[in-house]
Amino acid sequence: MTMLPNGATGTGISAHKRANDLSDFADELDMIEALGVEAIELPTYDMDIVIGGKIRQPQLDALRRACSGRNVVYSAHGALAINFMDEPWRLPRHMEVLKASLEVAAEVGAEHYVIHSGLMPQQQGDAVEAAYDRQREWLSRGGDLAAEHGLYLCVETLFAGYNGRELAMSPSRLASELDKIAHPRVGATFDFSHSLIKLDYDGRREDFIEEAKALAPWSRHLHIHDSFGRQDDIWMYVESERVAYGHGDLHLPVGWGDMQWEKIVAECEFPEGVLFNIELDKRYWYAAQETVDATRRLAGMARVKAAPRAA
Repeated sequence: MTMLPNGATGTGISAHKRANDLSDFADELDMIEALGVEAIELPTYDMDIVIGGKIRQPQLDALRRACSGRNVVYSAHGALAINFMDEPWRLPRHMEVLKASLEVAAEVGAEHYVIHSGLMPQQQGDAVEAAYDRQREWLSRGGDLAAEHGLYLCVETLFAGYNGRELAMSPSRLASELDKIAHPRVGATFDFSHSLIKLDYDGRREDFIEEAKALAPWSRHLHIHDSFGRQDDIWMYVESERVAYGHGDLHLPVGWGDMQWEKIVAECEFPEGVLFNIELDKRYWYAAQETVDATRRLAGMARVKAAPRAA
């Protein structure tokens, strides 16, 4: 697929599963292709393809049939529960699920595999640093598996849960961790809304652009959706109330929140091939085309650093 003139791959959008047996998933992909995107992110975490750490072949075959013959790039979002900051005794189980999920992504020709960054309960410093040590070790192992399948393992930025009791990495800390891992197949999925919520909760909202500049060079894959960067800390009856208050991870159309999109693409430098993937909540799908158009404009404006050429 041809890149944009600035070196970005272009614009994608995340699909939503319909029927549990994936019998109508091709219809979902048809609808997305009609938006004119260059890429589609597959929600493999919600498809029952991995069962007890093993691949259920008939379900994978159904996904492959739906995906085949399309002129798009694929990425895959694997199990959200994979957490390499978890207790040591549970890490092999996380790796078992990651291994199978990477195989699924490779079977459908994905280029990027999205894995959530680690979360853990707030603890004293030594426990936190030990968890970071574990995460570096196991992400490096995951990078080796991704390399075997021709994939990039992209670690997504998160925020401190809905109750604020969990520790999540800032963008700059994730950049530091990726630098220490130094694996050519381990990078970032920069979810800007998640990161703004994290920094706002920490009282560091004003640091967002500098934090973004730190992580952008590692971010081959982006999650684009709008919000107001506010913690979801008040009981609400319906989702529309959260929108009214501007609370939480809203997954709004681009331009509906207060993300500084033009400042982000003006001041950050992304790696060659960066993919601007939209994550739009189903309730706002009526605004999908306007969101794709707005995101395509951002992708075309982005500062992209070309990869070094081989001698």
